Amino acid sequence: MFFYKRRIKARPGQSQDTEASIDGHAVQETRKNPIRRWKLLVGFLITMICFIAFGFGALSYASTPTFCASCHEMAPQHATFQVSAHNQIKCVQCHIKPGGKNTIINKVEEAKRVAAHFTKPSTRVVQTVAVSNENCEQCHSRNRLVTATGDIIVNHVGHIEEGIPCITCHSGVVHAKVVERGISDSFTYQAWTNENAEKLIGEKFVKPNMGTCIDCHEQVNQGKRPWKDSAYSLPDLERDQELDEKDSSIEETPEMKAGTLERSLPKNTQKVILEAIGQQKTDTKLSMQCFTCHQEINTPKNHSSKNWSQTHGSNAIEELGECLNCHKDSLWSKKLQKQDIRKLLTEETKEIIYEKTIAAAAKESRGNYFCSLCHAESPENHKDRHTWLFDAHRKNSESPEQRRSCFVCHDNEKPEPGIENNAPSDVYCEFCHEGDFPGEPAY
Repeated sequence: MFFYKRRIKARPGQSQDTEASIDGHAVQETRKNPIRRWKLLVGFLITMICFIAFGFGALSYASTPTFCASCHEMAPQHATFQVSAHNQIKCVQCHIKPGGKNTIINKVEEAKRVAAHFTKPSTRVVQTVAVSNENCEQCHSRNRLVTATGDIIVNHVGHIEEGIPCITCHSGVVHAKVVERGISDSFTYQAWTNENAEKLIGEKFVKPNMGTCIDCHEQVNQGKRPWKDSAYSLPDLERDQELDEKDSSIEETPEMKAGTLERSLPKNTQKVILEAIGQQKTDTKLSMQCFTCHQEINTPKNHSSKNWSQTHGSNAIEELGECLNCHKDSLWSKKLQKQDIRKLLTEETKEIIYEKTIAAAAKESRGNYFCSLCHAESPENHKDRHTWLFDAHRKNSESPEQRRSCFVCHDNEKPEPGIENNAPSDVYCEFCHEGDFPGEPAY
């Protein structure tokens, strides 16, 4: 015999709980309350609506610059964003590709980063995904015909058709390349206020870097397409491990070995490019000459002089500032020099006025790798050692004033091992003239 509850509809005037007889046995009949059912349904819908609203609100808040700034690691990025020309748009408009799917994927990755923030805090934030052209083209047109400076000639359409990402050239437009410059680690967070950001950004770090143009063009002429690797458009994660490359083209002479000084000069990008300019061929894919990219800047006429390599020293003394406008290593290199944030905040930016002396020119040339690499090679009049040592050398170095030009490349005293020395040549005067020129300068 089975006993069970049977659901039946309540007749008008009949209570919901009644007794019925089945096979002579009395059973309790239960009817479900429709009002209670509707209460559960309405409660469920309200809960879902609240859950969706909360999720949408959280997603919206997580897409705001304020949310990004809530992590102290983001202080440099947020401060530079606040004073940039892009401060009226949200971070996600640049850093997440358009589309709901991309947004969800990105938020999942962000959740992992937030978790890592508490479990393993990072000393600095480094961009690992390049901003795509899709993001840029939400606001910017491909058909840009002019550039802001009026001097630079840029074929934007040609670059885009080649598939070159906008970020390859414009990586500093918002955050002024703070990672590459070494001013975004945990020791700098307190310094990144809106007031300080104005001093720290620097206009030249917002604009495209000429070194990037040169590096890319040089690789194209070698048959490469560096922008195909997204890492080319991102900060170099191995920047802190950067080592100078030894130039093997400089032959060590007995005199250089006697100096017991092991010099290590980096690859000289300027020298490579300037040599390429003098050896242009009609089938060169991208010309490196100044007028290729500049309307107002070109190679000075006096550089075409036959004896320019021998006579340029006097021009350097008179026009040192003009020389360094082009021949500054930082202008020609894709990788930026590291900076000290304390100096950037405390030192006033002033126009440098150079003294018109051999000492000033020598000091700058020694700190400039372009100059040093050429000065480390023996000039033509030094090639015949016997004639030079016993004739021209002796006559041209009789007085302290004459010897000043020697000290542009040479030290007077023997370099001490273990102490950094920036003399282009390892040949020093006291190797032969011990004690002959006491107190004479070594720049």
